[in-house]
Amino acid sequence: MSRIYFDYNATAPLRPAARTALSAALDAGNASSVHAEGRAARALVEGARTAIARALRTRPDLVIFVSGATEAAATALRPREGGRLLVGAGEHPCVQAGHSFAAEHVAPVRLDPQGRLDLDDLNARLADAPGARPILALQAVNNETGVIQPVAEAAERVHAAGGLVVCDAVQAFGRIPCGFAETGADAIFLSSHKLGGPKGVGALAFRSRDAMPEGALIRGGGQERGLRGGTENVAALAGFAAALAEAETQRESEAARLAEMRDFLQAGVLEIAPEAAILGGEAARVANSLAFALPGLAAETLVAAFDVEGVALSSGSACSSGKVASSHVLAAMGVPPDLARAALRVSLGWNSSSEEGVRFLEIFARVHERMRGRRRI
Repeated sequence: MSRIYFDYNATAPLRPAARTALSAALDAGNASSVHAEGRAARALVEGARTAIARALRTRPDLVIFVSGATEAAATALRPREGGRLLVGAGEHPCVQAGHSFAAEHVAPVRLDPQGRLDLDDLNARLADAPGARPILALQAVNNETGVIQPVAEAAERVHAAGGLVVCDAVQAFGRIPCGFAETGADAIFLSSHKLGGPKGVGALAFRSRDAMPEGALIRGGGQERGLRGGTENVAALAGFAAALAEAETQRESEAARLAEMRDFLQAGVLEIAPEAAILGGEAARVANSLAFALPGLAAETLVAAFDVEGVALSSGSACSSGKVASSHVLAAMGVPPDLARAALRVSLGWNSSSEEGVRFLEIFARVHERMRGRRRI
């Protein structure tokens, strides 16, 4: 029997349309060349740029391509006029790093117990340093809990203080509307592989030229309007555009389908394990994500047990070199350490099926029964 893959927030399997587009473009020319092969490659790059700009409701010339979200964060999060960086306490590690900001110029903003940014704490942080032109880094959707963040409300406050908002829309793009009109952000970054495109390519988009940083982070041949040197990954961009087209076309129907499946799984988990704690369950969440904890059990043991049973899921973020560590997101939510160490994340996507959901609960019941006598946290 085939394995069950429930770890889409780590990476989504490549969509068939993306695979086809990627394969067709593998022999594409250099997009900076002026001959026919180069012009054909340039058309693929600009087609992808236009598609992303349209989805985010900005201009194509305000979209630059990068290798992924980490590079996008490093490009966007650079000091301007001595301003501070405010970081939501649940941000992805690639944002928490602060990049070009000195540690003393980075300030966290608290989360509430459901994992949403605490807007009162944001107000206090903004009041701490009036006139400092802050940059707020805030994700649209948390990668561990699926909780939707109040980006638009936060942006109103930051703009009133003369600052900018950089939004990590990696987990939101293709799942909920998360363009400039919806978020109010000044910069938005994306990663192809989270929505079923190829790995190793992403995008950084801006509301206006005023929001763009000065100069390139990676210097080279002047590609990407001088903001990112290096030959464009034409084949991956073609795959990215194909994945986006499919995700956008199916977004509403998939949201309804996956929400029904997520709710089915959540109800089943609570029926089998009434002691389970749903993390962020009272907040608005994207349809595909379910985070829960089983008190007294260790997440790493559970992940291994599910893997043996043919289920791939996660204990949290999958972007820390395979390490299983306590979640900074759950700590910021005030989840007790023992419970946080027992947290699991189920994340669904384009190829998840209701039959897999039924099988998962059957496996969950077996694993739960087997592990009940081994509680050791």
